[in-house]
Amino acid sequence: MKSPSTQRAAKAVGRNVSQETMDEEASALDDLRPDLKAAIDGHGLPHAWPEAARREARRPGGKVKPAETSQRRDLRDLPFVTIDGEDAKDFDDAVFARREDSGDWTLFVAIADVSHYVAVGGALDLEAQNRGTSVYFPDFVIPMLPEELSNELCSLKPRVDRLALACEMRIAADGEMLDFSFHEAVIHSHARLTYNQVAAMTQPATDSRLKQKALRRYEDLRGNLDDLHELFKILRKHRATSGSIEFETVETRIALDAGGAVREIVPVERNDAHRMIEECMLCANVAAARLLLESGMPALYRVHQGPDEEKLADLREYLRGLGLTLKGGGEPRPADYQRLLARLAGRPDRELLQTLLIRSLSQAVYQPENIGHFGLNFPRYAHFTSPIRRYPDLLVHRAIRYLIRNRAHPAARAADGAPKLSRGKIYPYNSFAMEELGEFCSTAERRADAAGYQSVNWLKCEYMRDHLGDEFDGIVSAVTGFGLFVRLKDIYIDGLVHISTLGDDYYHHDPVQHFLEGERKGVIFRLGDPVKVQVISVLPEEQKIELRLAQANEKAGNGGPGAEHKRQGKRDGKREARRNRFPGRAGKRNSDGRDRRGSAKGRGRR
Repeated sequence: MKSPSTQRAAKAVGRNVSQETMDEEASALDDLRPDLKAAIDGHGLPHAWPEAARREARRPGGKVKPAETSQRRDLRDLPFVTIDGEDAKDFDDAVFARREDSGDWTLFVAIADVSHYVAVGGALDLEAQNRGTSVYFPDFVIPMLPEELSNELCSLKPRVDRLALACEMRIAADGEMLDFSFHEAVIHSHARLTYNQVAAMTQPATDSRLKQKALRRYEDLRGNLDDLHELFKILRKHRATSGSIEFETVETRIALDAGGAVREIVPVERNDAHRMIEECMLCANVAAARLLLESGMPALYRVHQGPDEEKLADLREYLRGLGLTLKGGGEPRPADYQRLLARLAGRPDRELLQTLLIRSLSQAVYQPENIGHFGLNFPRYAHFTSPIRRYPDLLVHRAIRYLIRNRAHPAARAADGAPKLSRGKIYPYNSFAMEELGEFCSTAERRADAAGYQSVNWLKCEYMRDHLGDEFDGIVSAVTGFGLFVRLKDIYIDGLVHISTLGDDYYHHDPVQHFLEGERKGVIFRLGDPVKVQVISVLPEEQKIELRLAQANEKAGNGGPGAEHKRQGKRDGKREARRNRFPGRAGKRNSDGRDRRGSAKGRGRR
């Protein structure tokens, strides 16, 4: 028989909603951009709020009440700040750091106390659980929580009191975490800062005009920001020394005009302010995982397994042809990956090789069994820092608040007079319920990612409609049995050169060495080859951009990074067995034309 907590989880997953809510969702789609309609409907994303959930979200009102702060640690005098993007509306984390006389550091990470407002088993909780995560699209978001909470009471806005769950950490001069504690707190953010403002104030050689403007406005915070920046450098160095993998892939932002059309596609430049917040969040997530593990509470951990054995063997065979080596034998360590990444610096195919390294690893997931996080090289890790937009973080908050109120761990510290909370009220979950919730939240995360990619691909197709017939320089970004994916230079869009357009030949596909080779003419197309292509077809509904090689390239394909390792004559029997034979012009079209790249890293996603 299922426990009450498991029944709650099953109910949310099944989403027992009213006909009124379903009608509202259907009508809401009519007002959205075509890419959003397709993504939301195609992936079954819940996006309308049941009226009962709305009522619960409105119930607390718009202000923190004095009675709510009396049994919390008062941290309002500390100059916390939030640091986010220019267009952010929900501020769920605030930070403060100071250097102690001993040479150690004290770091505070305060996270909006969503668990105070979202009651276990209520309509709002069930809807948040069903969504699992906020879903982000260009210029649009489906939040996990209604805006009455996510953009108001649970947003750490400047110059207003907000309830928070605070993690206080003592950091050694070399970056090692010496101690930590968690507190129910009330804070008063001193400023809402942007990444660019903080980078301008703390980094040399930045925009001098922005720097002077920011310094004039936030002169009283300059010392605190300098301390944060100094601590960031220490934490980053300590993590690098420990062997954490640091992928630096190019992320892009799609800028839309007022009518929803793509204006431009630009790379997102990460600066030290982005990395500063990331290091602070990693510290708090590690502390949360340590607390949960030591307490013995059933909880969700963010886990990441090492590389798959078969993928690892294929990766190494490909790297060998490039004169590169991934060390570590059958069980490479994160440090082995990081050393290889260091060797890729300056190579024109660096980003493509990074993608192959990422694909050799498993996806991070949520589960109650802690097996550590391979990529970060952490023996324990949990998601604590984003309960506004991730349901696993909300579950972690509930567990920590239970430990705080019941004085169940030395690092879980209750304020004087704070009453106990029963487990049935705040954390009625057993291990079986955690397992179900972990599987569901992992699936919800993948669903959100897939929907986001579909929207982005649709918009890229719309953008390319204006370029039908145009020629572009590009690079082969993936090689498949049905053709070549080519990334267009400077606009960060991939399209497909179908195998049927490559010429009158039969092509052998080597999935390990990432190339297509013509049987009769010997023309080879491989990963990383520079090519010139022409746009011949764009189908947004199918997220498909079709290309063909420009005239000058039709007999090309023997150049590009690492070309020399392909001209080796006959392959050994093992490699030959892995090949597939694909016809050229007479072949059957079987491509879905999708961009097959791995997912990009977001704030605190790992």
